[in-house]
Amino acid sequence: MDTLHILPFISTAITFVFAAVVLNRYWHGRRRHSLMWGLGLSLYGLGTLAEAYLAIRWSPVVLRLWYLSGAMLTAAWLGQGTVYLLIRKPRVADSLAAGLLLISLVAAVLVFTAPLDASAFQLRVPVSTQYKELLARTGPMILLTILLNIYGTLTLVGGALWSAWLFRRKRVLPGRALGNVVIALGALFPAGAGTLIRLGLGDWLYASELAGAALMFLGFWLATQPQPAEGRAPAAARA
Repeated sequence: MDTLHILPFISTAITFVFAAVVLNRYWHGRRRHSLMWGLGLSLYGLGTLAEAYLAIRWSPVVLRLWYLSGAMLTAAWLGQGTVYLLIRKPRVADSLAAGLLLISLVAAVLVFTAPLDASAFQLRVPVSTQYKELLARTGPMILLTILLNIYGTLTLVGGALWSAWLFRRKRVLPGRALGNVVIALGALFPAGAGTLIRLGLGDWLYASELAGAALMFLGFWLATQPQPAEGRAPAAARA
């Protein structure tokens, strides 16, 4: 296995460590945004692990898990964590989470009942460049993939930038402002996966996923470091 194809394993290790840190934070604080982020990161890790596995061995179940977790659900559940952080009306965030859970279950049914063509599988070729020949995506699957990724990108990236702007405007907690910017930047890397695939750069998706995981972890670390407040912080500061 060449160096490039080792990257998904590194991304998986970083992401699962990141998820464990966030879920531990939820365990001690019981704040729902941490739970949603932990779930989203776990899905991210499952996606990169499935991708790494499919680089060396075929499995129809793993392919379906890769598409469901990596292509459909990761961004949406990460974004749902940001929704819980920024929306202070519990019923609104809970309603959105319930809707996302229902849509995720529908997505799982669609993915695991879609026809597969195992004969088209090519070993050591990135699954991101050949999945369309392997998995017969239906119209509802494609629509849900688009909608889930739009929801996730807007809430995760937009929410992180909004928080950073609030910190900057109020001139408080500069470390958290920087951390939110880095999180937003990291989220853009996996979000741009489709562009890389369309340009025929499927191999570089591995590097993009690794950079995204590392940057989001760094941003989270920066945002959660104890810092002296110079004034009353905005609501998002109490993460």
